[in-house]
Amino acid sequence: MATFVKEDSIVRSIWGKADTVLFIFAGSAAEFALNKAVDWLYFTGKLPADPLGRLFSTVAYARQIIYSDYDNAIKAIDKITAIHHGVEQARGAQIPDWAYRDVLFMLIDYSIRSFELLERTLTIQEKAEIFDVFYRVGKQMQLKGLPVSYLEWEIMRGQHLDSDLLSSKFTVDLYKQYKKHLGGFRYFLLKQVQIMVTPPRVKELLHIGRIPLMWPALAGYKFLRWLNVEGVLKNALLPEQYKMQIMALDN
Repeated sequence: MATFVKEDSIVRSIWGKADTVLFIFAGSAAEFALNKAVDWLYFTGKLPADPLGRLFSTVAYARQIIYSDYDNAIKAIDKITAIHHGVEQARGAQIPDWAYRDVLFMLIDYSIRSFELLERTLTIQEKAEIFDVFYRVGKQMQLKGLPVSYLEWEIMRGQHLDSDLLSSKFTVDLYKQYKKHLGGFRYFLLKQVQIMVTPPRVKELLHIGRIPLMWPALAGYKFLRWLNVEGVLKNALLPEQYKMQIMALDN
């Protein structure tokens, strides 16, 4: 049966572990808060009302694309497109093309950064494969101005980081919501992960620091993963209401 993402793809390895997925969305949560088009995420009110629920909704769509057969993956992409068009119609305006590209660029970048932080350095071929998967998602969504190679994406990613990010009232409010829904300790962990996984431009605009205090803890966690006993620590750190959903991310 044809699949959108090959069964032996590095993308499936990346998105098949709960902690890697959580690192991807910790980075994305930081960048979403800074994006100049973040007002679109506030239009429906769903993101500030339930940022963790929004996370799992996004994860569900991403994993459906990555792990489904080809036809169901295309249906998932088309559904995402239809949802966004519905929001545009309700607001009477269009989401900018660059804002769509930013989301794809985030998923590419944080897939690479999170895997390398938790696992190993990726080869240029593996990075190109990650790019290709999300490039094909963008093509199916009929997005304009997409880079056509990983090397071209690297250049455009740097340009987007310079031009599309801004600290605003939405940034402040969204971080208040993160803290409200996570609690003080998990909010601290979120920011520590963000320090480790985000590009310098993001850290600069968020003023979250550059030197993570949790490097030793990360090394310890990776050792627990090697022993295959990290589940005990993970269970202690996860929000109770989302514990089952997060654990289910492990393939």
